[in-house]
Amino acid sequence: MSPPPPLDAGAELRARVRELTASWRAAGRYVPRSDSWLRSFDLEFSKALAADGLIAMTYPKEYGGAGRSNVERLAVTEELLRAGAPVAAHWIGDRQIGPAILRHGSPALRAEILPRIAAAEAVFCLGMSEPEAGSDLAAVRTSATPVRGGWLISGHKIWTSHAHRATHAYVLARTARTERKHEGLTEFVLDMAADGVSTTPIPDLAGEHHFNEVRFEEVFVPAHRVIGTVGNGWRQVVEQLSFERGGAERVLSSYPVLAELVAHAAEERDDAELRSLLGSLVARLAVLRRLCREVAGRLDAGQAPVQEAAALKYLGNAFEVDVVEALRRTGLCHEPSPDGAFGQALLASPGFGLRGGAAEVLLSLVARQETRA
Repeated sequence: MSPPPPLDAGAELRARVRELTASWRAAGRYVPRSDSWLRSFDLEFSKALAADGLIAMTYPKEYGGAGRSNVERLAVTEELLRAGAPVAAHWIGDRQIGPAILRHGSPALRAEILPRIAAAEAVFCLGMSEPEAGSDLAAVRTSATPVRGGWLISGHKIWTSHAHRATHAYVLARTARTERKHEGLTEFVLDMAADGVSTTPIPDLAGEHHFNEVRFEEVFVPAHRVIGTVGNGWRQVVEQLSFERGGAERVLSSYPVLAELVAHAAEERDDAELRSLLGSLVARLAVLRRLCREVAGRLDAGQAPVQEAAALKYLGNAFEVDVVEALRRTGLCHEPSPDGAFGQALLASPGFGLRGGAAEVLLSLVARQETRA
């Protein structure tokens, strides 16, 4: 295994992100919040990042990217999450759709979509989960039928974050019926403004609207909007999940809560139990950040670290929940407000272990990991 990247990688990038987020906070343009990569949407903030070259960092310059490494991108995403910044508008497109198109998309698809992601003009939602399928991603019933010049997509997706704001959708659809459900799947890029697309909001427990149901009724998708090879979608989507599961958002969604816990511990210096608990959490965070760097390093090497990303997500989800529980134990949050860091994280925490794959799915992937010399 290659050595981990240096711990100080991206110091200049971290400084740029801290300057940008501090200026936006000082101007009252956003309030830091937990789970910001899913729940805090501000297209203007994403465009400001794009103007500073902080989106699509790993994409080639010919497509509007910066040609930087995934390790350098990790430095930026860590700082954005630490600041609780409103990054949901660009997160999915930048994180996984762009890299998937870079690896498998046609030259025409790359030229059409990647510069728009880099400029924060294309806002993506994920059309993966379906009703009655649970965590079984291969149980896709949405179909794609070939027609002249492209495909007609019909089906029903659920828990689709920000579909009501998205310009484009990534859609996993069935293009062939086979005995093995993992076969005959294909990935598409679909216009959310196309005829036949409809969305229905699913408010969460706090009344916020970021989840949606999405229905497709014979939506036409041009032939060049296929990602990769027709029928090879399962192998490609498993690879793509390395980008989704292996990032800092699986560790730092509840970082604002951890910051409150640190501040409280600084005031309660004689509370040995609290300081011991905080020390344990900080040690776990250091290990998880190291795992994030290792996943980023493998992506830079052109690999698809499926098992490593699954392990990171499993351990990171447990850590995020434990951070929330630790602050609860301090007695600071008898009546949590949905507007506070603790209340936001508490409301989001049931989803930590579900989105991107339930624990059972992740453990099955880890169990199949080959032993490396």
